[in-house]
Amino acid sequence: MPALRPYHPADAIALTDLYARSVRHYGPRAYTPAQVAAWAATADVVRTAARCSDGRQVWVAQDEAGFVLGFGDLEADGHLDMLYAAPEAEGLHVGSLLYAAIESHACEQGMELIFVEASELARPLFERRGFTLLGRNDLLLDGVAIHNYRMEKRL
Repeated sequence: MPALRPYHPADAIALTDLYARSVRHYGPRAYTPAQVAAWAATADVVRTAARCSDGRQVWVAQDEAGFVLGFGDLEADGHLDMLYAAPEAEGLHVGSLLYAAIESHACEQGMELIFVEASELARPLFERRGFTLLGRNDLLLDGVAIHNYRMEKRL
């Protein structure tokens, strides 16, 4: 079973790599090659480090050897911005483990709502956890049309 720990600044490179590998591995299940390429191209170490150090809570899932299997975050306003699992973690329920920690933390902090912009791939995970679909976001990433879904869960 993967273990969870808090983010450390030294994790930025591993999380950025995991993000890009996750998008390239899982993305083709719901998005076109152009959409996957545009999405994966948003991986950036400086941006990851800044976001993970801006005051949000970030959890890192790792195996017994310390290999990073996934990560997720929660901003102070209840926004869940990132929830990614490594291709090597497929079937280990890393996303579910991370989400459980995120929701538990939100409840401990007295938050009344968690909201997310879920990919086509993540939408079922959030629906199974009681999120309500609010609408679809149609976006452009480097000129490529892609979409995600606005979802929320009242706690």
